[in-house]
Amino acid sequence: MVVERGTVAWVGSEGAADGFADGVDEVIQLDGALVTPAFTDAHVHTTATGLALTGLDLTGARTLPDALERVRAHAAAHPADRVLLGHGWDAARWPEGRPPSRAELDQATGGRPLYLTRIDVHSAVVTTALLDLVPGVSDLAGYHPDTPLTGAAHHAVRAAAHEVITERQRADAQRAALARAASLGIGTLHECAGPDISSEDDLTGLLEIAAGEPGPRVYGYWAEAASSASDLDKVRELGAIGAAGDLFVDGALGSHTACLHQPYADTPHSGTAYLDAAAVAAHVTACTEAGIQAGFHAIGDAAVTAVVKGVRAAADTVGPARVRAARHRVEHAEMLTPETIAAFADLGLTASVQPAFDALWGGEDGMYAQRLGPGRARTLNPYAALLRAGVPLALGSDSPVTPLDPWGTVRAAAFHRTPEHRISVRAAFTAHTRGGWRAVGRDDAGVLAPGAPADYAIWRTGELIVQVPDTRVAGWSTDPRSGTPGLPDLTPGGQLPVCVRTVVGGRTVHLRPDE
Repeated sequence: MVVERGTVAWVGSEGAADGFADGVDEVIQLDGALVTPAFTDAHVHTTATGLALTGLDLTGARTLPDALERVRAHAAAHPADRVLLGHGWDAARWPEGRPPSRAELDQATGGRPLYLTRIDVHSAVVTTALLDLVPGVSDLAGYHPDTPLTGAAHHAVRAAAHEVITERQRADAQRAALARAASLGIGTLHECAGPDISSEDDLTGLLEIAAGEPGPRVYGYWAEAASSASDLDKVRELGAIGAAGDLFVDGALGSHTACLHQPYADTPHSGTAYLDAAAVAAHVTACTEAGIQAGFHAIGDAAVTAVVKGVRAAADTVGPARVRAARHRVEHAEMLTPETIAAFADLGLTASVQPAFDALWGGEDGMYAQRLGPGRARTLNPYAALLRAGVPLALGSDSPVTPLDPWGTVRAAAFHRTPEHRISVRAAFTAHTRGGWRAVGRDDAGVLAPGAPADYAIWRTGELIVQVPDTRVAGWSTDPRSGTPGLPDLTPGGQLPVCVRTVVGGRTVHLRPDE
């Protein structure tokens, strides 16, 4: 492969490549390494990811006492921090079955402000000192005296906590997240920002760093609902490419805030609806007419239904061809039915999905089954059905909800806990490379072909094979005579490929030490 001015200029045989050797500035000898397009993570919260990398990370806590001890140690190690930030607790996996109480956190922090998000980032536990910074918080929806905050109360407390973060802290966190992404062969991130998630300064600061320093590309989304063209002025002013991402139609299953048609199995309600079909229709209509991509966060089946009804109503207003051409997207899209899958295909909606959710919460004894019962849980994240229907997939992590881990994400899609939802490693890999580019309107990227951006990664890995979910159906593709290119063996339990070098636009943004 020959790269010129940040673009792939030529790809061919090793023998033919010798003719270019004297005319290039640098020759990289692969020594048997694998070269692939760089990954695109289609759903990231960059600052929160960086804060989790540099701050208090509770994803490894196995019990409630373990979590409290980690809080205590973090507070002691950071005496100068004006607010303590942490992420990743998951009481559903603890033997105690409950999150830490406010009194326990007050004691562990010595009475200091603490903001501690659940792993899905849709609820949080906090200390009294942080609540004192938010006047009137007890009157907001989602406030609970001694259980996790959700909804408006959670958003208000999150804003108060993030306001205390200095510009330097935020920039350091963003750089840490971008460096981690580059070290994993990720060349592009889709930043899902918005007024309920981060802040305008957070997004513009991140885009400035990404544009000015070597590292992954960042495409920004701003999640604020619009009902007219003027409502979208802010999207352009911020440098975002769409009014999409985490524009919440509902919440999350783990926090009992995903909006369902039928009540949860373990609590007598059906979650929370933030936007209805009429609001979805108004937003999609305004975005389509303005030439801006729209999108929504929708997890529960009732939320997905609201999105489909709203987008179809918008198509009735502006025309289905214009809606399809806009490539509007839906984040997560976990609880789908054959009817909503068919609607996604008909309306040209991209499903921006996170296979690691199934790896973490799927299975007969997982969180999905606890919240929904085993029957409904088995229907979640039906990737094979989406691909069969022709729905474009873009894979991501929703980091810090699940870690930046592209090969692990491909593995999770190929070895889904529900076998009928599995897709081939090649299909998952394509959705995590080219799929992310297509989701931002680029059909010429995410591949190693002349004219494509020179975004690629070099890997040390074992034997390359063809892995498919059902050899009875796709056995032809595993036959060497088919010419189907191989990819690393991602069988669970095996070692994942190690990134040696990541290149973005022809510039090396990560080089593994000693390489």
